[in-house]
Amino acid sequence: MPVTIKKPATYEDLRALPETVVGEIVSGELIASPRPASRQTLVTSALGGELIGPFQRGRGGPGGWWVLDEPELHLGDDVLVPDLAGWKRTRMPVPPDEPFFTLPPDWVCEVLSPSTASFDREKKLPVYLREQVGCVWLIEPLTRTLEIFRREKDRWVLANNYVGVQRVRAEPFEAVELELEALWLPA
Repeated sequence: MPVTIKKPATYEDLRALPETVVGEIVSGELIASPRPASRQTLVTSALGGELIGPFQRGRGGPGGWWVLDEPELHLGDDVLVPDLAGWKRTRMPVPPDEPFFTLPPDWVCEVLSPSTASFDREKKLPVYLREQVGCVWLIEPLTRTLEIFRREKDRWVLANNYVGVQRVRAEPFEAVELELEALWLPA
């Protein structure tokens, strides 16, 4: 379960956390979540593997993206660490040589767990909306679900909801078909 420390958090508070947790600052609160379990890590690794070839390297796909695992995002006063994030190279030709990013990504993926799902949905989604992230994926490994949200002006719209082992062309990566089955642990 994420632990919230109720005081105006600083970056030094975040850096003081043990390496066994993921620290984030949202609305001045320091949130410490446990490192992802193997089920969530498998999804993140498999999805990154599926996207990097065609979208980052241009192998069998259009290229033109940077796709990164757990980038630290400094968005206004908030510090978030999504499971995956992607930037179009037209907006970020070269990633900065810094330990964090201040340019909001074009796409974010959060892999939900029972302990982080409400935090991801209720706290992080509004920050991504405010920072004009174009698309957010929420993946629920236990129910084998991929929800795709598109930003339309000042709100999120559910663009698609996929379940199970479908092959999908998912926004913003429609150029290549993804196998959802590759994301899940065997039943």
